[in-house]
Amino acid sequence: MKLEVLKKDYYYHIYNRGINGTNIFENDANKLYFLKQLAKYLENKISIFGYCLMNNHFHLVIRLNTEEKEVTQAFSNLFNSYAKAFNKQTNRTGSLFEKHFKRINLKDENYLRRLIVYVHLNPRHHFDIDFTDFKFSSYQAFLSNRETKVERAEVLTLFGDLENFIFCHNQKNEFLNETYTFE
Repeated sequence: MKLEVLKKDYYYHIYNRGINGTNIFENDANKLYFLKQLAKYLENKISIFGYCLMNNHFHLVIRLNTEEKEVTQAFSNLFNSYAKAFNKQTNRTGSLFEKHFKRINLKDENYLRRLIVYVHLNPRHHFDIDFTDFKFSSYQAFLSNRETKVERAEVLTLFGDLENFIFCHNQKNEFLNETYTFE
């Protein structure tokens, strides 16, 4: 698979999973550490429009704020630092993630909206978990007034308002158009 070239000011679906489908998160502390490292390495380099951390994979919906080379290096630093810490904690060696993180350029606003919903619904798709209560997705950040790293105002504007944001998430799969490939 040829990797999409990242471009400044473009939106992307970034995702990866554990090598051979193995877990990349064993517990909540791992997920919190991943988010901390994400902020450390990529703050101001990307804007986050959505995320979800599942046990064996993750999804990020982002926009690049700087040039590709800088962002790619920052992601590399994130994944390397996380893998080293995870391997040390779990007493394992070797690669943790599949070779390259996947990236899909989001061509239009409809795709962006549908992807944000898809990412937030991931817990329901994989484990039949109520996505509204899932701790490691950005969904709750949009409902809250607390400070957040996600682009709350921009995303809610993209959906029209908070009411429509919630409505679109509760439409089951009707909102997700089959013509889009998310993974």
